[in-house]
Amino acid sequence: MGKNLATKILEAHLVKGELTPGTEIALKIDHTLLQDATGTMAMLEFIAMGVDRVKVELAAQYIDHNLLQTDNKNADDHVFLMTAAQRFGIHLSKPGNGVSHQVHLERFGVPGKTMLGADSHTTSAAGMGMIAIGAGGLDVSLAMAGHPFYLPCPKIWGVKLTGQLQPWVSAKDVILEMLRRHTVKGGVGKIIEYYGPGVATLSATDRAIIGNMGAELGATTSIFPSDHRTREFLEAQGRGQVWTELAADPDATYDEYEEIDLATVEPLIACPSSPDNVVRVADIEGLKVDQVLVGSSANSAFRDLMSVCRILDGRRVASHVSFNVNPGSRQVLENVADQGGIMMLLLAGAQIHQPGCLGCIGMGQAPGTNQVSLRTFPRNFPGRSGTKNDRVYLCSPETAAAAGIFGVVTDPRKLGDLMPWPNVQNPAKYVLDDSSIIFPLPPEEAARVEIVTGPNIVPFPDFDPLPETLEAEVILTVGDNISTDTIMPAGNKVLPYRSNIPAISQFVFEQLDPEFPKRAKETANGIVVGGENYGQGSSREHAALAPRYLGIRVKIAKSFARIHKANLVNFGILPLVFRDPADYDSLKPGDTVIFPDLRKLVAAGAIEIPVNVDGREIVTILEVSGRQRQELLAGGTLNFVKKGNV
Repeated sequence: MGKNLATKILEAHLVKGELTPGTEIALKIDHTLLQDATGTMAMLEFIAMGVDRVKVELAAQYIDHNLLQTDNKNADDHVFLMTAAQRFGIHLSKPGNGVSHQVHLERFGVPGKTMLGADSHTTSAAGMGMIAIGAGGLDVSLAMAGHPFYLPCPKIWGVKLTGQLQPWVSAKDVILEMLRRHTVKGGVGKIIEYYGPGVATLSATDRAIIGNMGAELGATTSIFPSDHRTREFLEAQGRGQVWTELAADPDATYDEYEEIDLATVEPLIACPSSPDNVVRVADIEGLKVDQVLVGSSANSAFRDLMSVCRILDGRRVASHVSFNVNPGSRQVLENVADQGGIMMLLLAGAQIHQPGCLGCIGMGQAPGTNQVSLRTFPRNFPGRSGTKNDRVYLCSPETAAAAGIFGVVTDPRKLGDLMPWPNVQNPAKYVLDDSSIIFPLPPEEAARVEIVTGPNIVPFPDFDPLPETLEAEVILTVGDNISTDTIMPAGNKVLPYRSNIPAISQFVFEQLDPEFPKRAKETANGIVVGGENYGQGSSREHAALAPRYLGIRVKIAKSFARIHKANLVNFGILPLVFRDPADYDSLKPGDTVIFPDLRKLVAAGAIEIPVNVDGREIVTILEVSGRQRQELLAGGTLNFVKKGNV
């Protein structure tokens, strides 16, 4: 019986465990990825480990999120990251060089490698045939220090692609179709492996788009084969020598199956306020559009932007529409310029911004009150744009461009009445420019680099071990699909405090309960109660770290998203699941909750953790590995590692 591609790569990197779904495994990590919203804390955690130099094949630090320098904070942290990268042997991509995922695909990605990134959209490297997984910053720091990455072994979900996309339909519509079918929980505990004859019709950057938004399905990661299209992209990048052909065996099997005929995929759009609230574009045609944003991590490669340029060429965007373009990288911008695209955008009335994440994480570009914003971004969680009660839709570049021209949501196939389908292809040879990448120094020079820390960088907080018995109070109850954006907002007001836990903790649950930080800090030990898929979305560890700083010791939910659950363990917060989901309704803010003999139960490997709530008992489930139990007992992973454990 043949093997699928994901299994082949996992086997080649397996350090501990067996590839049995649900059991804990440990993987050797080849590449690590940090971005500046997560990288400052991750770098502080790495420094706390006392390691002289990174121990992976390639480590990269990108400055792509916190680009607005409204005061000293971001600028100071950028210098900290630059000097720390030089000190420890890390590649650094400077501000304005682009989004981490796009730049890594272009300049560093290698088929068959593993990568761990402190960003949930690290999964974009699926387009390079890599097993690339998003994780919390502490997990990435541990990988940089040479430790393996531990995770529950995922199932492998085979998705067979047949046929070919029709004109005006693109890769974004494929992943929106997956979300329409399977929701934001459909990929939890799975690696999605795309195979079949339709794969060859998709370029490497098309595949990266699909891999990027696999994170919105909750998947551990996604992967495509490394074939002639991968080689084509690498040779165009001047890196053809790193190409390796990789594919599933012809008789490979999968734990689950799905099939998509690409020829039947229609233009799709995700309505507010979830990536899986997907309908056909034709179903909401005519809705007035106020803002269009093209780019960010999901749709910012050359083909995406140049398609928009060709559609807008010789036309003007509707007078009431603000049309914005965020290139994925400096390289993308230079290649669009090389083919005349910049002038097409300018003459059409578009605004061109620096390469970076920008509006995707609420760093500017917030829509106005009640305005409709069409974005080619990966997420439209409530308030993520920076505007409360926002109306954000997710769509393809073609749909975005059509809305820009007509001023209303329009099926992009109607553009065929105005112009021939652009059918943009990636360049045979890209214009290359690595001038904004700072490459690692030799070890002897690196050892002499002084790390510069600004006044906003605060040392990592100390956390107590798990007590023998815990008495706590329910501080907040929330519903299903609560995202890390809701727990710990992003945006230009909050993210500059990413290296200052006392300051950033004051924004926890700001959207739902502005008084949460005050109440949590005044309570000796706090509990948050959640519904299904609690903690979906971004990998930001601050959504666990800041609540822990405020005194939250337990989160009880109907189910947890993978990365957030791991982050909770990393910072000593018990992630408990209701044995009976109906017990969710029995916990209210203000309830006193007692966990008798908690430390003894965790140490003994107990799965059922009884909870006394005002004289009655409910049962919760602690589903963690033996190693994670030791981390919880220690009060967090860093405490555990400092004692010499791995």
